[in-house]
Amino acid sequence: MDARLLADELARAFASRQTITPPSVRDAAFDLTTAYAVERELVRMRRDLGRKTVGRKVGFANKAVWRVMKLDTLVWASMYDDTVQFASGGRATLSIAKMIAPKIEPEIVFKLKTAVGGDSAEAVLAATEWVALGFEIIDAPYPDWKFQPVDFVAADGLHAALLVGEPRVVTPDAIPTLAEQLPKFKVKLSRNGELVEEGSGRNSLRSPALCVAELASAIARRGDQEPLSAGELISTGTLTESQLMTPGETWTAEVEGIELAPVTVTLI
Repeated sequence: MDARLLADELARAFASRQTITPPSVRDAAFDLTTAYAVERELVRMRRDLGRKTVGRKVGFANKAVWRVMKLDTLVWASMYDDTVQFASGGRATLSIAKMIAPKIEPEIVFKLKTAVGGDSAEAVLAATEWVALGFEIIDAPYPDWKFQPVDFVAADGLHAALLVGEPRVVTPDAIPTLAEQLPKFKVKLSRNGELVEEGSGRNSLRSPALCVAELASAIARRGDQEPLSAGELISTGTLTESQLMTPGETWTAEVEGIELAPVTVTLI
């Protein structure tokens, strides 16, 4: 399957709000190497339009599904300067009018200040400028949200937007406490003031910090990827089940057991 042609097809599907048959259904030999080649083509297309990559988002950050999905690590894709928005005062408004069937995911976002120099939570936090609670908005160009990990990667990780709440600067003296809290904290996801679901930091590869470590390691093992670098934003995978959303709704995520500000988005 030609990576450039498939990237063009996926870009047109997103732009026209149309679904397409997943590549894995059309070609049983479609693999992660080809999927990442497609993702790189989408990056090239966005850069040719003047956009900049600002970080990565991860998917399948749950080891329990790796064997079922025939994965040996998580997967990832790029985020862009026009898809990342910071929530002023913890609140944001987002238009989803041009999306196909968007879903919302509460996630922990890291901003790196250096390359990641180890595989422990403490090493990741030492390389981190700040952490924040945020919302990853995903959108699938596949019917009924049915796809395989290779289809996820090829479609730029289904990334539509990232909303970042108030950052918390990671100081050296806070690293031991954060390393202990990140696996244990609880998150509550509400729609229009009503609780929809609860989750935990453990849902992101046992800890969002360990998720970043695994991402850095997985990228390094591939020869076709740009390594994680200073300044990148990393969205570390959903803490709850992804939830479909519609215009007019207001979604809020708030945490217990870690000092991170809540984040709220109103959809238009």
